[in-house]
Amino acid sequence: MRVGELEPGPRDSIADVAGLRVGHTTLIEGDDVRTGVTMIVPPERPLFVGVHRLNGNGELTGQEWIRESGFLTSPIALTNTHSVGVVRDAIVAARATEGYWSLPVVGETWDGVLNDINGFHVRAEHAHAALAAASEDVAQGNVGGGTGLICHEFKGGIGTASRRAGDHLVGVLVQANHGRRSRLRIDGAPVGRELGLDRIPGPPPLPGGSIIVVVATDAPLLPHQCVRVAQRASLGVARTGGAGETTSGDFMLCFSTQEVGDTVGMVREWSIDPIFYAAIEATEAAIVNALLAAETMRGRGITVHAIDEGVLAEMLSRYT
Repeated sequence: MRVGELEPGPRDSIADVAGLRVGHTTLIEGDDVRTGVTMIVPPERPLFVGVHRLNGNGELTGQEWIRESGFLTSPIALTNTHSVGVVRDAIVAARATEGYWSLPVVGETWDGVLNDINGFHVRAEHAHAALAAASEDVAQGNVGGGTGLICHEFKGGIGTASRRAGDHLVGVLVQANHGRRSRLRIDGAPVGRELGLDRIPGPPPLPGGSIIVVVATDAPLLPHQCVRVAQRASLGVARTGGAGETTSGDFMLCFSTQEVGDTVGMVREWSIDPIFYAAIEATEAAIVNALLAAETMRGRGITVHAIDEGVLAEMLSRYT
C-alpha cells in the first residue's frame, strides 16, 4: 500500500539510492531461535554521515567517531541486543584482512520475547554471510535482524521505503521493534484502536521497544546536514505513533553517497526541506512496510500476529 503523498523510487527501497546493497542472515530453529543479522552495505569509500538519538536505551556502536569525524567507513549492521559484540567483531575481522582500521556501526533491538536472546545464537559466520548476501533486492519482514521483532504489538521486523525529493532520492531501512498498539496510526488513521485485541490477539504486555532508522540519500549533504535529516526521521516514527519511551532505544543515522574529495557539494540550507519531507515520509512508509511484510510468528510458546493487508486496506478505506 502507498503511504503519504510523495513519489517512491522504482523499488520503494533504500536500494533505490545508487550503490547500496542489503543482505540478511535469518536464524529460525526449533521453538526458541528467532533472530539474525542485517547488513546495509554502502559504497566502499568514506561517506559523510550524521546520527541522532531520540531515546538512548540501546546501542549503536561507532557513534562517537561519527560525531568527531563526520565519516562513515564501514557497513551498518543490525542484530539483537546481545549479539552486537560478535557482529561488530565479525565486521572488524572481515575488513582487517583488507588492511582497514575500523570502528563499525552496529545497531540493535531486543528480540527476547520470541527468541532465546541469551542463547547467543548469532555467530561471526552469520554476519559474514549477511555481508556476502548483500544485493539490491531487499527482503522485508521476518528477516535478518528483524526476524523476532514486535512492532506496535503486531509482528514487526525489517522495512524499507524510498521517496523522491526533486532530483534526489531518499531511502530508509528500519528495524522496527517499538510502539504500543493503541498509538499506531497509518496514513493518519487510528489503526491500533480499530484493530484491538478483540480482532487481532496481542503478545503479553511489554515495555516500550526500540527502532533503528537508517537513511541514505544521493543528495550532497555535509555531516551537519546529515544530522538534521536524521533528526527528521524521528518525525516519521512519531507519525506512526512511536513516542521514544524511556525503555526504548531509538537511533537514527543518515549518510550521503556523494563523492568526498578535495571539493564537495552541499544542498543549500534554504533548499533542504524536500529532503526533510522525504526522510519523514520514507521512515513512516518503511515502518508500515515492515508491519505488512511480516508474518505471524510463534516462538518460545508465544504467538505474535501480523496485520492482514486486506483487513488494513478495508479499514483505511473508511478514513479516505
